Amino acid sequence: QVQVVESGGGLVQAGGSLRLSCTASGLTFGDYAMGWFRQAPGKEREGVSCISWSGSTTYHADSVKGRFTISRDNAKNTLYLQMNSLKPEDTAMYYCAAYSFVGLTAVQALDARYYKYWGQGTQVTVSS
Repeated sequence: QVQVVESGGGLVQAGGSLRLSCTASGLTFGDYAMGWFRQAPGKEREGVSCISWSGSTTYHADSVKGRFTISRDNAKNTLYLQMNSLKPEDTAMYYCAAYSFVGLTAVQALDARYYKYWGQGTQVTVSS
């Protein structure tokens, strides 16, 4: 059974930093591209960042470029999201998931329809 667990969320002031982690079990982690998504109350889930299976290619939403960095450690079955210069509009529940489609493009990388094995999420709250 596949399990995906996010951690590292919390309350931080604007301009601060957080590092999210996501561990996955029950799947061959290194075979999957992985992504981070977020959903704020009353809003649709949006793609934040994606990383290829090898870690050689990354994609970021325009809203987080230059502030967020996605990385992975396949030996530890762990995905990371380093979030710097946080803004109140980054407040959301953050989820990680495994990319389930053949072929990875910039458009598909941030589209939740191409993902499966979702975690329960970790809350990030940025105060102004």
